[in-house]
Amino acid sequence: MLVICCIIASILIAVTPLKLAIVFQPYHSSTKLAYLPLNNETHFKIKYTHSIHLTDVVESYRITANLEIQQYELIYQDFAIGMPSNAGKGEIFIRKNGKYSIENMNRVFPYFYLRVGQVRANHRVIFQNKEYPLSQSIAPGTSVKVEIRKLTMFEQWKGVNILESI
Repeated sequence: MLVICCIIASILIAVTPLKLAIVFQPYHSSTKLAYLPLNNETHFKIKYTHSIHLTDVVESYRITANLEIQQYELIYQDFAIGMPSNAGKGEIFIRKNGKYSIENMNRVFPYFYLRVGQVRANHRVIFQNKEYPLSQSIAPGTSVKVEIRKLTMFEQWKGVNILESI
């Protein structure tokens, strides 16, 4: 009887969502997910090289109380194709030191999709003031759903902890 109870307890622990994380879930379910475990952190950034003007773009995000993702800032160096030329309602457009930024953004998403660059993009996640190349944890060309959610012990074991991937 004790053995059965231990087995049931182990299964429950393995499948109960426990650890809050920023999750990069590949579109194809056969591919491992990657994640950043959250403790008290509420901010992260995605940095990439723009494919047209070949300069860095930094998107800054915070995690809301509802576990959604709020983009609050965008920094870039050129008005090339795909980059905004002004700020939206309530946002602040700033030009400083040869860079442009849009601040005070309030764009809230339950999740967003990202395709990890194959050639030039070199997507990196900035977390706890360190840069982590996503290509170290996720195959280039992979489309991922970025979301905030709790992971089970099994998902953590099966997935890739980005903090440990370098």
